[in-house]
Amino acid sequence: MSEQPQRRATTGQWVGRLAGPVVAALLYLVPSGLHTLPGLDHRPAAAAAVAAWMAIWWFTEAVPMAWTAVLPVALFPLLGVFATDNAAVALGRATLPFLDPYIFLFMGGMALGASMEQWGLHRRIALLIMHAVGTGPQRLLFGMLASTAAVSLWISNTATAVMMVPIGMALLTQLQAAEGRRLEHFGAALMLAVAYGSNIGGIGTKIGSPTNSVFAGVVSRRLGTDVGFVEYIVAALPFVLLFIPLTWAMLWRWGRKDALGPGQGGDVIARELARLGPMTQGERTVGAVFLVAAVLWIAGDPLRELLAGPVARAFGGFKLGGKHYEATVAMVGALALVLMRRLSVAALRRVPWDTLLLLGGGFALAAGIEASGLASWLTSRLSGLESLPPLASHAVVATATILLSAIASNTATTNVMLNVLPASRPLLAVSTFAASCDFALPAGTPPNAIVFGSGAVRLPVMMRAGILLDLLAAAVLTVYGATWVQWVLP
Repeated sequence: MSEQPQRRATTGQWVGRLAGPVVAALLYLVPSGLHTLPGLDHRPAAAAAVAAWMAIWWFTEAVPMAWTAVLPVALFPLLGVFATDNAAVALGRATLPFLDPYIFLFMGGMALGASMEQWGLHRRIALLIMHAVGTGPQRLLFGMLASTAAVSLWISNTATAVMMVPIGMALLTQLQAAEGRRLEHFGAALMLAVAYGSNIGGIGTKIGSPTNSVFAGVVSRRLGTDVGFVEYIVAALPFVLLFIPLTWAMLWRWGRKDALGPGQGGDVIARELARLGPMTQGERTVGAVFLVAAVLWIAGDPLRELLAGPVARAFGGFKLGGKHYEATVAMVGALALVLMRRLSVAALRRVPWDTLLLLGGGFALAAGIEASGLASWLTSRLSGLESLPPLASHAVVATATILLSAIASNTATTNVMLNVLPASRPLLAVSTFAASCDFALPAGTPPNAIVFGSGAVRLPVMMRAGILLDLLAAAVLTVYGATWVQWVLP
């Protein structure tokens, strides 16, 4: 496959390229309160400088995001962030976060998702859900939204959107042919269901979106506790189940303007299922491995307790944490699929490996902010946020994150927000969920951009529907965070 020509940098990207190092230099060189904290010397200012540089480059997409992620490896040792004169030790502390178990969990999860894509299992699951929901206009819209969200729970939201857009376009073509007219409103609602279902579904499990792995890693580093696979699902999945019907109701308000008849969507679904044919041996194997991995993740706590003793004896007292167990399950599952020839090199090449660097860069940034003392300084400045009533604090966090996610990628938003917010699991979780909840702009999330690029949705329509959903998401997350998340993630 020939390489695509490199796009020329925009004015905003050039501004970002210059602003990043300039702002970093000012923070590091200009005297401020960050230089006078007792016993910390210049280290908080150095960490703040690198954090500002990374944030500017991430938000402006000045350079590829993975390149920005490796800045801590070069700058933290150079600026003395880790309070050691040993260059090798400093380099090791800056590099070690790139080997965090949560990165291997996400790597294994991406490999499992790639095997589902290779054999078309995710496509069969989505079509079967849509077939079961029904093919009337309202049911068809809900089926598209629900099936997309269900697939996005387990594979990346970007891959889900790429898969579902052709299905949505085929359904829209069939419906327009049956009606003999262009279905501008219902067509836009159907395609927006792909984008929004991909975003919302990705919130529900630890491997559904990179932001969720960022959350688990930051909580582990800042609070010293693991968020288990089941614990995360209990905190996040109810929001997905709650927000999918609300999203459907908002989209149907737009889609029903076409006064659509019964439609012929069932023919398209039946034809697509027929084209897939009977379930292949490859699909069965991939499905079995994925099911075993899911069961092992769900039963993680009791199994880990059984394994902790033997692991400690075999590896010199090593303490088996939840993140080590979950990462091992993911990697063993991926390796099993490779050995059974159910996961090809070609499928692995399609995996966005640079996302792993992005995760590692976020973890490295968190490690530097913590080690330098900047985290304590930020916490003292933002301590008032935790002292607010729960509804007010969650409203601020949810709204600020959604607004920031509208202009930056959800992963970059999460990397920045989770390192400046107070070390509160409920607030960090709400910010993580909110980062996947920008629905108004193509730049908000990759699925938004993919659906917008299909040409079936005009920007004013996406903005009109998306702004209402952004406001609704902020309101729901405010109440959801102050009640359910506070209870399950105290």
